[in-house]
Amino acid sequence: MANYVHGFDPIEQLRLKEQAEFLAPMVYKEVDFGGCKNLLEVGSGVGAQTRILLEKFPALQITCVDSSAEQLAQARINLASFGDRVRFVEQDGCELQLGERFDAAFVCWTLEHVPSPIRLLIKLKEHLQPGARLYVTEVFNSSLYVSPGYSHLRYYVEVMSDFQRKIGGNPDVGIELGNLLTEAGFSSCTTRFDGFYLDARSGEKRKMVTSYWKELLKSAAPALLAEGVGTHLTVKKMLEDLEKLGNDENAIFFYQFVQAKTTY
Repeated sequence: MANYVHGFDPIEQLRLKEQAEFLAPMVYKEVDFGGCKNLLEVGSGVGAQTRILLEKFPALQITCVDSSAEQLAQARINLASFGDRVRFVEQDGCELQLGERFDAAFVCWTLEHVPSPIRLLIKLKEHLQPGARLYVTEVFNSSLYVSPGYSHLRYYVEVMSDFQRKIGGNPDVGIELGNLLTEAGFSSCTTRFDGFYLDARSGEKRKMVTSYWKELLKSAAPALLAEGVGTHLTVKKMLEDLEKLGNDENAIFFYQFVQAKTTY
């Protein structure tokens, strides 16, 4: 896996749980694993998405795969109450070797961080039963639009995205999901867009969304600062822009992610 731009410290591990809960109404809007029994989740991290899946689909047994021992250790704590419904495997998703096949799979906010998304999808496909259902949800940073102004926010996202590319990730991998899944040999792939559209109609939702984005973008700051591709002033100005955007009922904020559904 490419260097993870958001880091692995306890604050970030907590943010991942909060992010999963905040985005769940959008991410799981059309996710349906009804009738499935054994799900493979690649890039499961601290188990934030795993918890939601276990709660939404009580019949599921989930195998969590992640390359980070730190994330898996926290996942074991976070998911202890689910007992033997979940197991944990420390492996690189691009080199997956499990010796079994699953009737469902889930990948969320993972492909953006791997150097070869197509390799991960091909290895994942090798572990699926015929007819298995797969949902992949990914970022599309180039979809960001803000108005009027907010140049510091736009600049920060550009710097973060450029850095992610430099370390081997892809901040726009979401828009490539259709091509990637087709190349990996999956059939009947459909995609949908979801995300944020704030304007004069948004009301209180505006402050909730901008608060979420503050925490999301701040989580990349330590890596950007350490690499010298950002400054404390860059971070400060970005946060100020989001604060202004949250208080301006006429400001526009637009961002989309992409979710693909396919079968094997």
